[in-house]
Amino acid sequence: MTWLLVVLGGAVGAPLRYLTDRAVQARHDSPFPWGTFVINVVGSLAIGMLAGMASAGAVGPRTMALLGTGLCGALTTYSTFSYETLRLAERGRGGLAAANVAASLSVGLGAVFLGLTVARAVFA
Repeated sequence: MTWLLVVLGGAVGAPLRYLTDRAVQARHDSPFPWGTFVINVVGSLAIGMLAGMASAGAVGPRTMALLGTGLCGALTTYSTFSYETLRLAERGRGGLAAANVAASLSVGLGAVFLGLTVARAVFA
């Protein structure tokens, strides 16, 4: 039955990723992949909060399957991040490619840490 929760979460996360990416990217006249960047940071914050809530006993395995694995798994996208970074490099924008990698990793890790810390403080 857990697999069904993952499917349901993914069915919401995938279109949410697409729509959010299009909305964010439409507001920027830049080759930098802002849509994917924003989605991955928000997803990192969300999974950090969910992990913190789970460690405090505020959510159980079913909620983690639905929201963590399903929703956040389909919402965030390492493959798109990788592809967009490669495309920047291929188009002679190595500086933007490097900035995408550095910013995505540092801000993403910061977001997951922040989410975990906040959730643990609130739900402990």
